Amino acid sequence: MRKLTFAMNVSLDGYVAAPGDDLGWTTPNDEVFQWWSDRVDATALALYGRRLWEAMSSHWPTAAQQPGVTPAEHEYARRWLDMPKVVFSSTISAVDWNARLFSGDAVAEITRLKSDDGGPMDIVGATLASSAMRAGLIDEYILVTYPVLIGGGTPFFAALDNWVHLNLVETQSFPGGVNLMRYETRV
Repeated sequence: MRKLTFAMNVSLDGYVAAPGDDLGWTTPNDEVFQWWSDRVDATALALYGRRLWEAMSSHWPTAAQQPGVTPAEHEYARRWLDMPKVVFSSTISAVDWNARLFSGDAVAEITRLKSDDGGPMDIVGATLASSAMRAGLIDEYILVTYPVLIGGGTPFFAALDNWVHLNLVETQSFPGGVNLMRYETRV
């Protein structure tokens, strides 16, 4: 069975985006950016919700050709393009860049994908992750926490029907007060 991880940048008060989907507070330093790039490189399949897909696919396919692109951004763009992706949406009609579109029951499809052979999967997008979270499909949570309070927006954690017990398995500190915490679900 494949492992499913939910990893995102998160504010100290638990949000992945400020109101209006504002991500301006999440500008990563070089070390955090490299961590995310390595994460993308190690992901066998990324599961995207529509909103984050639209944000990522509007930037990364052409990022390497932009003026002033850094070697790290070039590397991330290549890794992102190479990574297989499934986009869950009933409102868009086509995807590109090594992705396929799925418009049916997300929980059923994620359950099916988890039962397949293959490497680790990342779920990308808080709305999609909330469905998987409520269904008990997420094996690991990674919070890359920024020292900022944004007071509202899109929460990292969904409202749950049952408690989810976690084990802290890794912590890492980055410059600028950014901290990573990785938890595995207890079974």
